[in-house]
Order: sequence, then structure tokens, then C-alpha cells
Amino acid sequence: MERQLVPAVSPMAATVGYSRAVRVGDVVSVAGTAPVTPDGGDPPADAYGQARRCLDIVLAALAIVGAGPEHVVRTRIYLTRAEDWEAAGRAHGEVFGDTRPATTMVVVAGLLDPRWLVEIEADAILG
Repeated sequence: MERQLVPAVSPMAATVGYSRAVRVGDVVSVAGTAPVTPDGGDPPADAYGQARRCLDIVLAALAIVGAGPEHVVRTRIYLTRAEDWEAAGRAHGEVFGDTRPATTMVVVAGLLDPRWLVEIEADAILG
């Protein structure tokens, strides 16, 4: 079965050996996506802005392999602060409100960059 990779635009990608997304057949997995900016600048300061940035990157990766938000069946949202659940959830709902994928929110001790408040991953099925 053909394996289609979407490269991760990250200085860590080559070292870690990962892709932003992988499509095999009708299944697409999008890696944990942080609120990185194209110019390497600071991410948005708030959880809502960071979640929207993560989701923009996720949606762009999905589009490259022929998928859209309507194909997403599962998401995972990692937060560094429990109080950010509603802001991140609002951003998620704006993208997936009609699709309603199975979703998990987890509070973690920290993410790789201390400026990151949110990281999001997704799974989609086409067909």
C-alpha cells in the first residue's frame, strides 16, 4: 500500500525522524502539532490563538493528502494549563463543530517549548 508523507517544517524533524502527516490507504495520521510560526517567531500568547494556529497547520497537512476537517475522526489536545480547556475547545469547535470527532484533552506538565500552551494531533479516514 502506498505511503504518502507530509514533511514536518521543523528543525527537529530530521533528528527525530517524523512527518507532519502520514497517509496509508484511507487513513491519515497527523503528528502532534505545536503553534509554530512560519518565521520562527513567537506563537500567539493565548491558548485560543495557539489552538487556532495548531489547527491551521493540521488542516494544511490534511489538505496535502486530500483530506479535510470532515474526514477527521479523532483529535487529541494537549494543554499545559487546565484553565485553557475552554479557549482551546472553542477553537476546536470552530473547525470541527459539524464533524464532531472523538476528542481527548489532556493536561501535561509541559511541552517542548515553554511558550507553547497547546499541541494538537488528529486522525482522519477518507473514503
